[in-house]
Amino acid sequence: QVQLVESGGGLVQAGGSLRLSCVASGSIFSINTMGWYRQAPGEQRELVATITSGGRTNYADSVKDRITISRDNIKNTVYLQMNSLKPEDTAVYYCKAILRTGAGSSTFQYWGQGTQVTVSS
Repeated sequence: QVQLVESGGGLVQAGGSLRLSCVASGSIFSINTMGWYRQAPGEQRELVATITSGGRTNYADSVKDRITISRDNIKNTVYLQMNSLKPEDTAVYYCKAILRTGAGSSTFQYWGQGTQVTVSS
C-alpha cells in the first residue's frame, strides 16, 4: 500500500507565495519521477512540474519563471515553491509519483488526493 499526501494549499492574494509538500509512504522500494499536476474547474489535469530522482526538472511554460520543484529523496517528499501567484493558478494541485514497490517490480504511478490552491485578485 502506497500513499501520497499533499499539504500546503490555501487561499492567497495575487502576487503571494505558497509552498506545497507531498510525502510518499508505504511499501516503497524506490521512487523514479515525482511531480505536480493541477486541475482547474472545467479543465483537464495539466502538468506543472516534474523532478527525477537525479534532480532533473521539467516545467510547464506557464509557470517556469515562478515555480520551483524540489525533492528530498531521504524523506520521499517533493515540494513545489510557488511565487508571484496569479488568479489563473487557482486549481486543485495533485502530486504524482512513479515508483517501485519491490526490487523486481514494475513501476507504477500513484496520485495524491489533491490540495486546493486559490489565488484571489
